[in-house]
Amino acid sequence: MVYFGRMSSPPVYDPYAYEIHDDPYSVYKRLRDEAPAYHNRERGFWALSRFQDIYDAMHDWQTYSSHGGVALEGSGKAPPMIIAMDPPRQVKLRRLVSSVFTPRRVAQMEPHVRALTRKHLLPLLDRGAIDFIDDFSGKLPMEVISVMLGVPESDQAKLRQWSDLLLHREPGNPSVTPAGMEAAGNLVRYFASDLHRRRQQPGDDVISGLLAAEVEGERLADDEILGFCFLLIIAGNETTTKMLGNAVYLLWKHPEQRQLLVREPRRIADAVEEVVRFDNSTQMLARVLTRDVDLHGTTMPKGDRVILLLGSGNRDERAFERADQFDVTRPAQQHLGFGFGIHVCLGASLARLEGRVALEEVLSRIPDYEIDERGMERVHSPNVRGYAHLPMRLRRS
Repeated sequence: MVYFGRMSSPPVYDPYAYEIHDDPYSVYKRLRDEAPAYHNRERGFWALSRFQDIYDAMHDWQTYSSHGGVALEGSGKAPPMIIAMDPPRQVKLRRLVSSVFTPRRVAQMEPHVRALTRKHLLPLLDRGAIDFIDDFSGKLPMEVISVMLGVPESDQAKLRQWSDLLLHREPGNPSVTPAGMEAAGNLVRYFASDLHRRRQQPGDDVISGLLAAEVEGERLADDEILGFCFLLIIAGNETTTKMLGNAVYLLWKHPEQRQLLVREPRRIADAVEEVVRFDNSTQMLARVLTRDVDLHGTTMPKGDRVILLLGSGNRDERAFERADQFDVTRPAQQHLGFGFGIHVCLGASLARLEGRVALEEVLSRIPDYEIDERGMERVHSPNVRGYAHLPMRLRRS
């Protein structure tokens, strides 16, 4: 599809267009105002862009089914994951997973997350310039997730590379690249070979916990454990990596707000929420309609795919005052960044913890910095928004 940009009439939205990855928000506004139930005939999907429509769809799993996965192109041959299931199996699986992934367990991780943050940050302070993604935000979430899964440090770089390759799309092409397909296979084989070892030598890690988890006499099948590992290493790693990059970029663009957080670090938790609202690393989720839906004067037929544009809903002027303004002092308000309903993000508390701790440590040691916009490089993915490279010059006080 040719992307017609801001001057097109009617609006054209193609989630695979690199122009959209650079700036989706002007197109989102036109969708909200002109085509809130947007139909892309060439790609074969509908898109909901207003906050209330997305919120309602997230709660109505009976109509907006998750079967088939959250990516527009479907989940392919990936192992079964809870984000690609509906009740009753989704509920049972989530209960089993939640038994070893509780908010209390995440809260107890704060000292360890802070130690890992300092491990990756402190060696950078004597350097005049860094790539924030390569040198810090790409490493921290991967190590946090890897520690939870019991993945040795020596394997973390290749797991991150595989997850990056799986997300990447070529211009205008919805298909996973050949390198991405190979990477997906590598991830599945890696964790499949690990399950046998964990059965023989269980430890204090999530995989060992999942192998032992039991709710009402039911346990997880091996492919379901593989699916959860697959999900964590991609969603749990990539979305937080991009969230941290988006945060430091936004705080550079708004130095007065960065200075406020340096003076008042207690506000950093609120700043994380505003980053997730204003420029979320998860931009959209796909669903499949189980019945015809009449909305905004049109009928979306049963069986069609619908994408929920979280990034647009979080900028909806109908739901947020000054929706297009980044404001870390914004009063607490519900946003769509971590989802709602039965699929509310299981890792939300971990993402919030990592975001807060990382920004506390970065801003306390690097209160002033410069982003080299000419060297920035975006990730090209329909679902994930953020940077592959973010060059930063440090200004030590």
